[in-house]
Amino acid sequence: MSRGIAARVQVDGWGWRHAGRKAWAARDLTFTIEPGERVLLLGASGAGKSTLIHALAGVLGGSDEGEVAGSILIDGEPPERVRGRAGLVLQDPDSQVILARVGDDVAFGCENLGVPRDEIWARVRASLDAVGLDLPLDHPTQAMSGGQKQRLALAGVLAMQPSLLLLDEPTANLDPAGVLEVRDAVERVVGDGSSTLVVIEHRVDVWRDLITRVIVLDPDGGVLADGSPETVLDDVGARLAASGVWVPGVPLGLARRGRPGDGTHALLAQDLGISRVPRTARAAGVPVQEHLEVAIETGRSTVVVGPNGAGKSTLALTLAGLLPEYSGEVRSSEALAGRRGRRPITWTSRELLTRVGTVFQDPEHQFVTSTVHDELAVALRALRWAPAEIEARVDDLLERLDLAKLARANPFSLSGGQKRRLSVATVLAARPQVMILDEPTFGQDRRSWISLVELLQDELDAGMTVISVTHDAAYVDLLGDRVLTLEPMHEPMRGAEAAA
Repeated sequence: MSRGIAARVQVDGWGWRHAGRKAWAARDLTFTIEPGERVLLLGASGAGKSTLIHALAGVLGGSDEGEVAGSILIDGEPPERVRGRAGLVLQDPDSQVILARVGDDVAFGCENLGVPRDEIWARVRASLDAVGLDLPLDHPTQAMSGGQKQRLALAGVLAMQPSLLLLDEPTANLDPAGVLEVRDAVERVVGDGSSTLVVIEHRVDVWRDLITRVIVLDPDGGVLADGSPETVLDDVGARLAASGVWVPGVPLGLARRGRPGDGTHALLAQDLGISRVPRTARAAGVPVQEHLEVAIETGRSTVVVGPNGAGKSTLALTLAGLLPEYSGEVRSSEALAGRRGRRPITWTSRELLTRVGTVFQDPEHQFVTSTVHDELAVALRALRWAPAEIEARVDDLLERLDLAKLARANPFSLSGGQKRRLSVATVLAARPQVMILDEPTFGQDRRSWISLVELLQDELDAGMTVISVTHDAAYVDLLGDRVLTLEPMHEPMRGAEAAA
């Protein structure tokens, strides 16, 4: 698809510090990426990978948003002057959905570049085919799943035919088939050498055969490793794994913990229909699943898997009492409901705090304060915990999820992986009886992934009921006491549950 000339990238002593932060997000970075190179950018969570890729795209911000050191040049020019040459796919697909219809959204970038109208729509269709997004051009973007929005964002960038393709966790919310489709689409774009590629990704094995170079950022500043995939991943793989980098073949060192359960169910869904858009007097939502029978065992971990668009996140929000049922109903056990009615959708937000806590797919959707510390204390203050108890609980979570050094930082200034850990911690703080997590390991480096899984294992051992939506096979292996598989409604199987 691409017909341009690949970009050359020069980074010389570059660093960035967000306004109001003492620590640099990235610093002392020096390297050159030659035209047509395909670079995998690795590093521990918080090492500055996303900060760097935003800078390469020219969208990091001006002096009022932070302090810059050194320089970055794209074909000899500052990135801000050549924004049209770079195409960026962000971690959060919702932040890149601009228009109401699929075709218009993909065409948006091309229109801004002044591409002729006839050529725009040829590019739109080719880009949608390349990422495997089989939807009508007038399909509403509001009705898309997170994984579908991720493909939509990539299609919009591919249609621009950039000379520098920048991808920040492009497969993080995709099902296994979608991961391969996106990877193959990228290979088709960069395979002729007309685009330079820089990709941030924790799934190293997916990209290993495509990339020509690996650059690893050091959280303390500078470059930890730089070379061919064989040199970096094979020769110094153990050292990189210890620093938090995902290296294929290095064992996690975690064991599955058996939890037999007591035979009771925290939540039951009978003849359940779910929809992303609630059915109201003004608008009739379209169901993404119907006739579901779901039983969530008390004290065990249930993992929801399936392809993008099957309704996994919608099911999670419906079980959590945050979306009304399209049909049928969700009921809780008497022990979970207490004196309230047994339908979670009728509970107040304060009542949900200690009954059903939800971690959204997008961490930023649940941040309400200006510091990490206060974010963790919000629920506890609402529950009127004593100040000393609040501080003890907050300090424990900060340490366990490696956020202590960021206690006074603004949650919105954190890296993607740090935001995810904070969003999990804000829900864990109130110790709910049931915890629902949507893509809980998104953006995590190796060390933080292990810490997060161990923390959830400990909570399960203490009696918590956990429901997770994920595409992470390793997570399923360790926490899938029961696995609920959803298939799109047009498939023969609507939903299947199996004991792991």
